[in-house]
Amino acid sequence: MRRLIMALFWFALCCLGPVSLARAETITPEFSTTAKGAVLIEAHNGKILWEKEPHARQPIASMVKLMVMLLSSEAVEQGKVELTDSVTASENAAGMGGSQIFLAPHEVFTLKDLLIAVATASANDASVALAEHLSGGVEVFVEEMNQRARELGLKDTHYVNATGLPAPGQYSSAYDQAVLLREALKHPLFREITLIKEYDLRDGKFKCWNTNKLLWWYKGTDAGKTGFTDEAGFCLGSSVKREGLRLIAVVLGCPETKCHFRESIRLYNWGFARFQAVPLAREGTRVATLPVERGLQERVDVLTGQDICLVVPRGKDKGMKRRLELPSRLEAPLVKGQPVGSWIVSQEGQDLFYGKLVAARDIARANFLEMVLKTVRHVYEM
Repeated sequence: MRRLIMALFWFALCCLGPVSLARAETITPEFSTTAKGAVLIEAHNGKILWEKEPHARQPIASMVKLMVMLLSSEAVEQGKVELTDSVTASENAAGMGGSQIFLAPHEVFTLKDLLIAVATASANDASVALAEHLSGGVEVFVEEMNQRARELGLKDTHYVNATGLPAPGQYSSAYDQAVLLREALKHPLFREITLIKEYDLRDGKFKCWNTNKLLWWYKGTDAGKTGFTDEAGFCLGSSVKREGLRLIAVVLGCPETKCHFRESIRLYNWGFARFQAVPLAREGTRVATLPVERGLQERVDVLTGQDICLVVPRGKDKGMKRRLELPSRLEAPLVKGQPVGSWIVSQEGQDLFYGKLVAARDIARANFLEMVLKTVRHVYEM
């Protein structure tokens, strides 16, 4: 009888879906997942908090579009394209199968509409149309995807297409996708489009619904991308922020419908129960002013080059100390954002964090005549 009651209990949990499971989940020190590969990282510094086969290469289905969205966001920010660009669907784009917005050959959309269609409806045809518009052809765009992957240090990632449809030689890993999502979150446009729950196309005649159901089911979710094919299983990379702590979870190869959401929620519950963020300084905080030798300006402010935020086990946020490692003076020329030192956080004598300190502005090197004039000016002021 006891076994029957327990079986009915677990069956009820599975039927209730992710929302109920999020409330019912009991956190235990021993954590496991049905995903083939999974990772939970804190987004502030990229530290791994939990992992299962994080570097195993496997298909990721439509999570491939995370890279499509990153490259698109970067192209807009760099002025290579504009969100208002008119994009005409090719025969090739219109012929894509799988999830789609049913582009017709020669149908015209704005780049923004297509980008949102990729972010929400995971539209394969929109993804190919974007690739062709950004790079002139899918093959060129895919090489750019692989180049960006190399730049990000994604050692277990290789792209063959821009859709995620099954293709020999296309793979990634849970860790690589977490690193990619962490990079994409730095871009406001990416954050904007992945937060959209629903979107109207064709004057309201076609509605796109975001496939990332955590946007509805889990408080603090603000980004993500799903994926599914028979070979890849159910996949999800997502981001959640609560109480100043941002976590990124990636689950690959989940075996059944909705389990990628359920396993992600379990990972987040585990992470938020155990870790907290300790913010120490925002990016751009002035921490010192140093003299500059042989510069047109004599002093330069030193700023934090990133947010200084530690993620530590809950209750372990006491006794933190900071120290700055800086030279007594700098030498021109200097470039704005150039690293000039380090911000180090320690606890109980152990260094926990190294953050870069940077120059606040450009300072050109003074030539001989300018140095003479500066010397004369100093003598005159004395």
